Amino acid sequence: MSGSATVGPLDADVWVEGLSRSFNGVAAVRDVSFAVGAGEIHALCGHNGAGKSTVVKLLSGQLAPDAGRIVLRGEAVDFRSRQAAQRSGVALVDQELSVIPALTVLENMLLGDIHVPFVNRRRWAAADCRRILDDMGLGHISPDQPLSALSIGERQLVEIAKALSQKARLVILDEPTATLSDVETEHVFSAIRRVAGLGCSVIFVSHRLSEVLALCDTVTVLRDGRSVATTPARDLTVDELIVQMLGAAPRRLTATRAWDPAHAPALRIEHLHVPGRLSDFTLTASAGRVYALAGQLGSGASDVLRALAGLHPKATGVVELHGRPLPFRDPVRVARAGLAFVSNDRKSEGLFLGTSVARNLVATRLPRLARAGVVQSRLERRTALALAEQSGLPEGRLDDDVLALSGGNQQKVFVGRCLGGGDVWALLLDEPTRGVDVGGRAEIHRLLREAADHGLVVIFASTELDELLELGDVIVTMRDGRVVNRYEGAVDEALLMRDMTHGVDAP
Repeated sequence: MSGSATVGPLDADVWVEGLSRSFNGVAAVRDVSFAVGAGEIHALCGHNGAGKSTVVKLLSGQLAPDAGRIVLRGEAVDFRSRQAAQRSGVALVDQELSVIPALTVLENMLLGDIHVPFVNRRRWAAADCRRILDDMGLGHISPDQPLSALSIGERQLVEIAKALSQKARLVILDEPTATLSDVETEHVFSAIRRVAGLGCSVIFVSHRLSEVLALCDTVTVLRDGRSVATTPARDLTVDELIVQMLGAAPRRLTATRAWDPAHAPALRIEHLHVPGRLSDFTLTASAGRVYALAGQLGSGASDVLRALAGLHPKATGVVELHGRPLPFRDPVRVARAGLAFVSNDRKSEGLFLGTSVARNLVATRLPRLARAGVVQSRLERRTALALAEQSGLPEGRLDDDVLALSGGNQQKVFVGRCLGGGDVWALLLDEPTRGVDVGGRAEIHRLLREAADHGLVVIFASTELDELLELGDVIVTMRDGRVVNRYEGAVDEALLMRDMTHGVDAP
């Protein structure tokens, strides 16, 4: 490793040595090593796919390593479950919320804590909960308050408070501030510093590099599954950290992609605003081009698409599609106007998991396939076959349950449903290749490029640098709900990373 570590193996509270893990023969992490001292706040950084999430799962007992070892307070551990890790003093705040809205704040705090006795002393537990909430800046919240009454940011703070209440010696926080306001983020930072001050080791994972340097003592950088540098945070700038993450310095390249200016504007978005999530987003998009919204979780990129699709009823602004006002606060009218949306969660917001591939492909076309309210089976089959062929799906899988398909083929069903109907003029996609392998990713990129070539406006949001650079004719970088920069033609990935993580305004 380059750089200099602040803590060596001999005086480490947490020592990770030679950690490796593969999936189906593909290495996710390879020979990762770093050490964390008692009371140290240690960052793990790297672009998407660098191996951070795998390391977090190995440390928290969700995965077992193929090689290497984890040493806690001088004792080698072999976690086989998250409960086993918790018994050894490891608490995890995952980037996906695990709190349950139907329960109270206190019930969420106690849920899953192995230290809670079978016969729980509720009065004592409520007093302890009250103290932790006060420490987190949540003094206005009652332990008996239903979690459903709290904002998303407050729920995230309760999630963090829950982990901090588990008497942990190692706290791992995976993207804990992505959805929080600046005030809420500062409450989290104060709580993290307080816990570290009591001697707890903290591992902090974040794409927000300026936050990393402001909060953490030490930074370990992962690249392509390997640990490439461990450096004191005080010795780094954001640009230097990006160089470690990508191996290149930020620079702007000359635009080389040609574009026909005869393409008329097709989708005009002016001053789009979503309270607390998105401010003053403006974009004029032309048919035949692919527009990429580049931003990490909480940047506002997903909110642009969801607002246009009618899923943010409090959104304001002006949106026109081919010169006509788009009723973007009504998802049914949006769809009828010719705008199709592909969510980043195909299982919860996209596919009908209990039905066939064929029925999923034609799900939005059923009124046109019906006569007197009865779906015509031959017409349905013919339409499904055409969409399957266009989407690169095997004809022999049409009658299979869509849940039986691979992640890549499920996503092709979701995207394919929006194509080939002649009544879609703009296609919006949020993380179009999330959970998709390399082959499926290439097929989906082909579908999107062909859709643009056939005259559709294509806008997608992604956190993946490779995807943004490969597919976007125009790239709009976003952070904290605002546009940072706009690029056309060739652009350096380090420059995109700097915009997405540090948010420097364009000169």
